[in-house]
Amino acid sequence: MRKLMLVAALTVLPASALAHFGPYGLRGNDIGGIIPWSPEVHLIYREIAAAHCAGYNKFARITSVHARYGDYIGFECRFPRGYDPVKAAVYGVVVDETVVRAKN
Repeated sequence: MRKLMLVAALTVLPASALAHFGPYGLRGNDIGGIIPWSPEVHLIYREIAAAHCAGYNKFARITSVHARYGDYIGFECRFPRGYDPVKAAVYGVVVDETVVRAKN
C-alpha cells in the first residue's frame, strides 16, 4: 500500500509543478515572457518556456534566472538561425527537410 501511495505521489508531482506558477502565472507573448520562480518550476522552466514559444513556431532562449521567491525567470522566443520570413512566404517553409509551399 505504501508503494502504491508513493507511485501515485510521484505521478501527481510533475502535474502539480506545471500548475504551480504562483498567483500570477506565466506572462508572455510571441517575443518572450516571464515565469515566477519557485523550487518546483526551477526543475522544468526550460520545458515551460519551450512549450510557450512552440505555439508561435519559435525556439525559447532563457535570458535570466533569479532563484529567489518574488523574482522571475526571463525568456525570449526567437526564430531559428537562418530563417527568413520573406523567403518562407515566397518559396515555402522548410520543415524537417521537406518543403511546404505557401498558398497564394
